[in-house]
Amino acid sequence: MTAQDSATRPTTIAVGTPVTVPSTGCDSTRTGILLAAAGVTAFSLTFPATAWGLDGFGPWSLVSVRMALAGLIAGGCLLALRIKPPAREHWGSLAVVAAGVVIGFPLLTTLALQTSTTSHAAVVVGLLPLTTAALSALRTGVRPSRTFWTAACLGAAAVIAFTVQQSGGALTTADLYLFGALLICAAGYTEGGRLARVMPGWHVIGWALVACLPLALPASAVALAHEPWELTAKAVTGLLWVAVGSQFVGLVVWYRGMAAIGIPKASQLQLAQPLLTLVWSVSLLGESMTAAAPLTAVAVLICIAVTQRARG
Repeated sequence: MTAQDSATRPTTIAVGTPVTVPSTGCDSTRTGILLAAAGVTAFSLTFPATAWGLDGFGPWSLVSVRMALAGLIAGGCLLALRIKPPAREHWGSLAVVAAGVVIGFPLLTTLALQTSTTSHAAVVVGLLPLTTAALSALRTGVRPSRTFWTAACLGAAAVIAFTVQQSGGALTTADLYLFGALLICAAGYTEGGRLARVMPGWHVIGWALVACLPLALPASAVALAHEPWELTAKAVTGLLWVAVGSQFVGLVVWYRGMAAIGIPKASQLQLAQPLLTLVWSVSLLGESMTAAAPLTAVAVLICIAVTQRARG
């Protein structure tokens, strides 16, 4: 069974006789929003899961094993479904996706979380929607409306103010890693979103993960040999989530969502990600949260609603 991810193309379901099913704009937009929101939810657990993973693994071991596991799962799915490799012209974009979301962001954020709390890391991650929208505008030539940018800036400002207040307003050296992760991840999101318009979203991240296997497998062996590690319950749970939930499943639904509603609008749903991360930080890691959380959540939700209605 094959399905086209783009909301602008007909869907072909191969079960016996091919059938063409037209998609309505309203249904496609609603589905795209739900898929992108599911991706954001998966991503919001990444920092707490990484903190758990660091309970039993070193940073290089955690990142390389995470990448290897996700690549093996993706490769198994592609092989089982007999998916043909992408056309030659797509491999350059896949390299950007791999560098941004498979290698760069996981590595830099994991290094940052050795000394930074998850709430502090969310300060920089709150800037990701604006960065992604800006890079998307430069890369694709699409210019969102003034209303879109105003709501996006207000939402980002609300998230930054809240997360800085949560972390005590202090910046650490880990922010250098986080700012680098922010830029490279936005580039990966932008290029992946473009590819997801011409090929299924899970193929995008699947082939990007497979392309990293020649690096991930030997890196895992070297890292595990040189860093101490222990298979605690938290470490294994965190590793499995970042490998399967964040690195594969979350990116599959995220890219499908971006293909349906567009990169700038999908990126604004990530305004809710730092708030969700703080919720998980409280419930899973025992970090504290102030009374400002409900007010900030309402402000962010209003901004998200405006960006979804603004015409790009």
